[in-house]
Amino acid sequence: MYHIIVPVDFSDESLKGLELAILFAKKVNSKIQMVYVRKKSGDYNAGSKEEKKYAEKKFKEIVKEYQPLLPKEIKLDFIVKSGKIYKEVVNQAESYENSFIVASTHGASGFEQFFIGSNALKIISATKKPVITLQGNKPPRVINKIILPLDITAETRQKLPFTAEIAKWFDAEVHVVTLSAYQADDIIKKLNSYSAQVCDYLKERGIKYKTEMLVGSNLTDITIEYAQKVNAGLISIMTEQSVDVSNFILGSFAQQMLNKSSIPVMSMNPKELFVSGAFTTQGG
Repeated sequence: MYHIIVPVDFSDESLKGLELAILFAKKVNSKIQMVYVRKKSGDYNAGSKEEKKYAEKKFKEIVKEYQPLLPKEIKLDFIVKSGKIYKEVVNQAESYENSFIVASTHGASGFEQFFIGSNALKIISATKKPVITLQGNKPPRVINKIILPLDITAETRQKLPFTAEIAKWFDAEVHVVTLSAYQADDIIKKLNSYSAQVCDYLKERGIKYKTEMLVGSNLTDITIEYAQKVNAGLISIMTEQSVDVSNFILGSFAQQMLNKSSIPVMSMNPKELFVSGAFTTQGG
């Protein structure tokens, strides 16, 4: 069973993340757990107690509204935590063996701090779990097509297993899209090799797929343009991070994708790989 973790700040935009989580929950055996994080403070802080009561009241209203949209066997739950928002959301997700996070990248807390916008990228950077985000838009009704872009980094294929799981849940077609800024022979050869490996993996699991090669100066723009052209419901990417992960700076492809895409994006941090005597976490 999966646990789908949804950070909520009670804004209409953040509830779009819950709506997207419900779309996934209907396709896979799961529980949905909404998370609100209040500022850490003393046990006898009146404001803190008031905030917790408010959050619990709002959650009960949300459960009353959204639980009927789910099959009876899927429970919509919530938890109120205190501490740093991104840390508590990540800790909650990582307390379960099988889990992923679904969040809106827009929203505003009623309690002084801008919640979703300032923390979504931190959540993505700080967890090994898959994170599915959308820009506060209405979630798609169904995910029929998934874009899986590949670059020349070894880590680019690490998103494949979870992407394939999603494709199975929705009976979706995976578009294996190789990306390059140049049509150099060595780059094309490596991309074709990666694409063939990915297609073999999908074929073995009975997952429909198509292949496409895109060449352009801005890899984010050409990926989004292609996704829009085929009416995709999800784009699946690896993140790249700065050397100092504490800065929570995602690489340009991931950062641009999350900022520009009106289509939901599934982001995964690359696992460390030992390459040429040094660990690397770079991957697109």
